[in-house]
Amino acid sequence: MRKTLAVAALAAALPLGAQAQSLQPGGFYIGAEGGLNWMFNNSFNTSFTALGVTLNGTTNATMNTGWAAGGVVGYDFIGPRVELEGVYRDNTGTGQFNIGGITSSTFGLDVNQVSVMANLYYDFFAGSVITPYIGAGAGVAFVNASALNASSNSTQFAYQGILGVGWNIDNNFRLNLDGRFYGTTNPTFNSTAVNGTFTNNNVTAMLSLQYKFGPPAPPPPVVEKPVQAPSFMVFFDWDRSNLSAQALATIKQAADTFKSTGKARITATGHTDRSGPEAYNMALSLRRASAVKDALVRNGVPATAIAVVGRGETQPLVPTADGVREPQNRRVEIVLQ
Repeated sequence: MRKTLAVAALAAALPLGAQAQSLQPGGFYIGAEGGLNWMFNNSFNTSFTALGVTLNGTTNATMNTGWAAGGVVGYDFIGPRVELEGVYRDNTGTGQFNIGGITSSTFGLDVNQVSVMANLYYDFFAGSVITPYIGAGAGVAFVNASALNASSNSTQFAYQGILGVGWNIDNNFRLNLDGRFYGTTNPTFNSTAVNGTFTNNNVTAMLSLQYKFGPPAPPPPVVEKPVQAPSFMVFFDWDRSNLSAQALATIKQAADTFKSTGKARITATGHTDRSGPEAYNMALSLRRASAVKDALVRNGVPATAIAVVGRGETQPLVPTADGVREPQNRRVEIVLQ
């Protein structure tokens, strides 16, 4: 039973593997990304110094929806992907001190941060049109916090977990939408008057467009038109099989072409119009084809290389009613093969 299930799973995976190879190959890629960032609200211990007196209390920070933008460079192994990513995030909000049971008025604050992350992803059904993926990353973040006309910078360890879905548009372009939990070790806010350490946890919704430096999609195959054998047309007067001067010139051209191109055979097919009985027209078409053969032989074509065929009135060049004398139907077609 286990062996049967393994074979079935392998058979189901084969089409996906073939599709991955055909749609988007592996290789280096670059991308640009942007989206919304939600920084979690904070409540953290704060020391406040005024007139040489330091008081300890709590700061409550309420954060607004912010934004994020960045870029990536990576390599796709068709399944696993590795990536170097830089992202700028910015969130504003409001804060209040609570010191000794006394709550201050609200004040504005801003937290912006630049993160440089090394990410590792895994694409499910890699290379198919729709590709779910998971990822994780670690790196460094440079966090700047501003409040009360003061700002403070700190460098922190950064990490993130990612869950998303990709759309392989074609061989080179891919669109991604993902959600990620992003956080750092606790940044500090240090100024001459206020000091504190706050938590930095975020949820980011990111949309990105990537360009892969793989080969472009192959052009559609060129369908070669079949090469038609050289052919010539000789026309006759009504109820005649003798050759006009123009017909003799055309036959000479056919013979010269035969000798110069090294063709192996010539077929002379005679036709008539529909102005006479079928049996008579069949014989007339053969006489016309034979007259052309004799002229070809006089122009140096071996008689053994010429086939003579009579079609009578069965294959008119111009369809007509029975009994119509149509000049274009009174002909011999010379085909070099």
